[in-house]
Formats: sequence, C-alpha cells, structure tokens
Amino acid sequence: MSVDEFDPEIERLFARTPHMADAPLFVADVEARLASSSRVRTLALTLAGLVGGAVAVNQAMHVNINFASSDAPVAGRALGQGLQAASAGTENAVQSLLDQVGLANVSLGSMSGMQLFWIATAALIALAAAGVMKLSQEA
Repeated sequence: MSVDEFDPEIERLFARTPHMADAPLFVADVEARLASSSRVRTLALTLAGLVGGAVAVNQAMHVNINFASSDAPVAGRALGQGLQAASAGTENAVQSLLDQVGLANVSLGSMSGMQLFWIATAALIALAAAGVMKLSQEA
C-alpha cells in the first residue's frame, strides 16, 4: 500500500466511530457525574462567598480611621463623623439581622487572629477529607 492509498484509508476508518452497546448508559453516567459535581461546586462556592462576605463586613465595621482628631482639617473631621455615623448604622443593622437569624451571640471580633486561623485550618482539613472520601468512593 502506497502513502497515497494509506492516508485516505486511515481517514476513512477514523471518520466512522464504532457503535458501543452501552453508549446510552455511559452518556447517562457522565451526565449524572457532571450534574452532581456541579451542585457540590456551587454549594462550596456559595458557602465560601457567604463566609468571606461575613468576614469582610465584620472587618469593615471595626475599622478605626480617626479623621476626628483635633489637628485634622475641618473637611477631614466632617468626613470622619460621617464615616462613624455610617459605620454605627451599618453595625446596628447587621447586628439586628444577626439577632433575627439567631446568631446574636456569635462574635468573631472577640476571637484572636490565631483562633480564627485554626478554625479556618480545621474547616479546610475537614473539607479536604470529605473530598478524598468522595473521590475514593467514585474510584
């Protein structure tokens, strides 16, 4: 068989895919796996966003920018008073929201940085262990 005959023969053979007997079952299994991992991924990203947002709001409420010192310009003092009023209003609104949800006693601000670090570390280890368990069950 010459080169001119071989290339068209290979192209013709690969143009037709063989029909597998379990093709519909395989497609259904792949679609089910894609759908379940999508739900888990969506849940994980939503949870991470909520936790990150809660930490960001908490940290933003406790920022201590002191524009109201006596040697600051008048515009700076006015800006400082406005920021303090807005911060107090936001803090009261978030606290009332937490009270309604039932999380009135939760205060991440009273914890030290190391405590928050170890809590986050434990949560990440638990998440990794759950992922390993899920992967071991699929294999």
